[in-house]
Amino acid sequence: MHHRLSARHALVAVIAAAVAWGTGGPTGALLTQQGLTPLAVSFWRLASAALWLILARLLTRRGPARPLVAAGSVRHVLSGLGLAVCQLGYFTAIPRVGVGTATVIALGAAPILVAVAARERLTPALFAAVAGLGLLSATAGTASLTGIAAAVASAAGYTLTTLLNRNTPDPVTAALLGFIVGAVFLAPFATLPATLTGWLLIAYFGLIPTAFAYTLFYTGLKTLKASTAATVALLEPVVAAAIGILAFHEHLTAPALVGAAILLAAIAAQSHRARN
Repeated sequence: MHHRLSARHALVAVIAAAVAWGTGGPTGALLTQQGLTPLAVSFWRLASAALWLILARLLTRRGPARPLVAAGSVRHVLSGLGLAVCQLGYFTAIPRVGVGTATVIALGAAPILVAVAARERLTPALFAAVAGLGLLSATAGTASLTGIAAAVASAAGYTLTTLLNRNTPDPVTAALLGFIVGAVFLAPFATLPATLTGWLLIAYFGLIPTAFAYTLFYTGLKTLKASTAATVALLEPVVAAAIGILAFHEHLTAPALVGAAILLAAIAAQSHRARN
């Protein structure tokens, strides 16, 4: 995927990435039920994704990665660090401030940080999307400066890897190198799953919500503004909520449903602006 997509096709790529990401939360939850810690899940997510992309490179007979590594070794290390910090920060925040607050801060702050860092416009649709996310993810939570800081660090890690992978000539190789570095950072937290089901879930987690999703996201970043891609990617929690309803018989409150509607409308508005 060395060519640049049209705005419409780039939006489709980011939307597909967000849908794939949305399956990651339920998959991670199933893996924790298999006895893995959230940080061990994060390690296997990146390590498995790296293995899938190595296989993809072999099957498609891509050229050697060495020139890309040599040309941007620092960028790939920082991108992998961003992926690791994104995972570490989020899972550090959850026990301190709750899932809802951690999600709102980590996911909601990311498109704002991306827009500011990339010197792009902070649009009304972006703020509406964050407000919708707040309603969708609202829980009681608790106040903890450490937890809040960890969630902000997660958003910063996501921002870092997003900005570093704009206009990357080879999204597959960029994602692969980032996954390898991120897995190395998270390796101290690795433990082995005890069942075949655990290994199958890891294989899926690495393939769809990680290797497939990040490659598509980085591909979309070649065309879209970084803040637009980050805003459209907020479709992820809507997909996760839908899976929770359909597969786990969860129920959304009225404010959460309103938040989901606002979030979808904001994503549609941001997408329309990108196409024009």
